[in-house]
Amino acid sequence: MNNNTLWSLRLGYSAKQTKTIEKIGFKKFLKQSFSTKFDSNIPDYMEDSPKSFQELKETRKKLKASNPEEIKEMLKKEAQTSFEMKAWWIKKMNEDEFPLREKMTCFWHNHYVSTHQKVKVNYWIFQHNQILRENAFGNFKTLTKKIVQSNAMVRYLDNTDNRKDKLNENLSRELLELFTLGIGNYTEEDIKNGAKGLAGLGIGEESAVYRKNFVDNESFVYLGKKGNFKVDEMIDIIFEQPNIPYLITRKILKWFIYDNPKEELVVYYGNYFKKMNFEIEPLLNKIFSEEYSKNNGGSKIKNPLEYSLQLMDELNAKNPNGKLIAYFLKNQGMDLFNQPNVKGWDGGNSWLTSQVFLQRNNVADLLCNGKNLSRGQKENQDNMMIQQNPNRHLDVKLNWAKEANNKEIIAELKDRLLFQTDATTQADFEQILKYDFDSKTEGSENAVIRLFNFMVKTPEFQLI
Repeated sequence: MNNNTLWSLRLGYSAKQTKTIEKIGFKKFLKQSFSTKFDSNIPDYMEDSPKSFQELKETRKKLKASNPEEIKEMLKKEAQTSFEMKAWWIKKMNEDEFPLREKMTCFWHNHYVSTHQKVKVNYWIFQHNQILRENAFGNFKTLTKKIVQSNAMVRYLDNTDNRKDKLNENLSRELLELFTLGIGNYTEEDIKNGAKGLAGLGIGEESAVYRKNFVDNESFVYLGKKGNFKVDEMIDIIFEQPNIPYLITRKILKWFIYDNPKEELVVYYGNYFKKMNFEIEPLLNKIFSEEYSKNNGGSKIKNPLEYSLQLMDELNAKNPNGKLIAYFLKNQGMDLFNQPNVKGWDGGNSWLTSQVFLQRNNVADLLCNGKNLSRGQKENQDNMMIQQNPNRHLDVKLNWAKEANNKEIIAELKDRLLFQTDATTQADFEQILKYDFDSKTEGSENAVIRLFNFMVKTPEFQLI
């Protein structure tokens, strides 16, 4: 695979940015990726969703006073809004000229998990997503403080139930175990004491606030320090710990480049991250710049987003339906805003189980035949919301050199799609597109599409 194509996929979701990288160079491409602007506008689909705590209370009052049919309709409307949010985000991922901010937002989305299924308030989930987007390239400690004090997070990890004399340790535990230090770098006593410091931190208007009646003001020992600490001070203490940089650098390497990064790389980049005072942009810049020059293609299994958006891009699918893509992602185990648990998507081999691989092959068949992703799937509540006939045909068109011979066309597609092939696979390709292939004959377009369909079903296409 062309190295610029490889990095277009790694820093985005398709080969769309390949020509830009070739034209302006990788260094300038990174610079422009980091300088993308944050859009703070609230999308139209959020217009009718409650946005303040007061609006939420009024909505709940209305629900209690409504009849079963009205309740059903109101809940259905909020479920539709949640689905609209998935489609809105997929559109951003797919259309941004420099998609690294969205790729990094998705990374943080799977690090600081907070699901719609549990939080149930669309605006809080949207706020959570916007915090990640705004701070995608900012400071790790600052981002941690903002996310832990978001309404979505205190609801998701039950800190609304955490109060003096009735502690709930969920947020305290995940702050240490999953968000910052990782297992082995704290004690159970730190978790219990951390819950005291977080006691009373509950829902506020724009972000979480301490409720005076529920706060625990007793001193406690936290990671070796004694005091009456609250959330910001606790996170400051966490970021003084010697092993703070390594959990996140390991996860970044896994998200972008290696399903199984070497420990020396984790430590090397982690030490640099600490030296940069936990600024994310310098860390990413160093990782991408240094790993770009290495021969490391095929070291990561594509997640369902990378797989589906690359297919859509290669086939030049016009106006792909984000809701259908979201439905496919859910079937693949990558349901946006609804990870299976607080640990998030596992990634790696979990993206290539026999069932997932079969689904990918079926989708390749559908798209190569110009059909929508959900064609043939049983109707259910999710795709009833899509409001677009899943059986309608898509306008797809594969780009290839019309004057080339069979081996040249095969080489062109291999360069765009596959990181490596062997002689046996090459022979299989030449069986599909034979030596006497003539692009001027009727059906030549279909023959190249058949070759493409075969290529994207190979194990090599699942890797980047």
